[in-house]
Amino acid sequence: MTPLLTVHNLETSYGPVMALRGVSLTVPEGQIVTVLGSNGAGKTTLMRTLSGALAPRKGSVRYRSKRIDGLEPDRLVRDGIVHVPEGREVFPFMTVAENLRMGAFIRRDRSALAQDLDMVHEYFPILAKRRDQEAGTLSGGEQQMLAIARGLMARPSLMLLDEPSLGLSPVLVGEIFGIIRRLNKEQGLTMILVEQNARAALDVADHGYVLEIGRIVMDGPAERLMASEDIREFYLGKAAESSRGRRRWRKRKSWR
Repeated sequence: MTPLLTVHNLETSYGPVMALRGVSLTVPEGQIVTVLGSNGAGKTTLMRTLSGALAPRKGSVRYRSKRIDGLEPDRLVRDGIVHVPEGREVFPFMTVAENLRMGAFIRRDRSALAQDLDMVHEYFPILAKRRDQEAGTLSGGEQQMLAIARGLMARPSLMLLDEPSLGLSPVLVGEIFGIIRRLNKEQGLTMILVEQNARAALDVADHGYVLEIGRIVMDGPAERLMASEDIREFYLGKAAESSRGRRRWRKRKSWR
């Protein structure tokens, strides 16, 4: 399958602190690729680097075979890459409708906006009911829906989703991930999904990577990772909830 995005030997740092260490991954067009890892693994740094918010020190990022590392975020949005950041970051004092219009600010095909707004409301009907409500007064789940919907209004080819389940109840997590699956299957939207909720992520993903201390330590088809003893023990079981379990995971010699 043709790669939409290829990352090779990517290194990103915050001053002297190296956050990504030689990260390489491939995102085939039309698939969902998930990146799993605990807090501090480098997941958000990876997403910020891919979206242009951070410039890498080393390595390359190719989108549709063209180098894009170092490009500004607005240029990447125009090229079809949209980042839905951790924490939603909706515009709290703007209405739902205004937030959605902000998602389409780069577009020139204004005649198609109404059609896309109908599409967004089909996936997120609650947003139609809340169209005149300030985004900051929405529930956490509704804000997450708005953040994804705002990204869709840019008509992306690649969506970067950073921790969409963060702070949500299990019921809302199931609803959000159901919509993610539908968007991929029905719209053909390619996604990179960063998650701590490994079970939910692997359930919708085609392929997964495990990131620890800035390095990729394991990858494979989602079904194989779900069946992996290491993944089950350290990301799907009780050990995943403890720092002791994470330290034991890092020491395992079966990664490589």
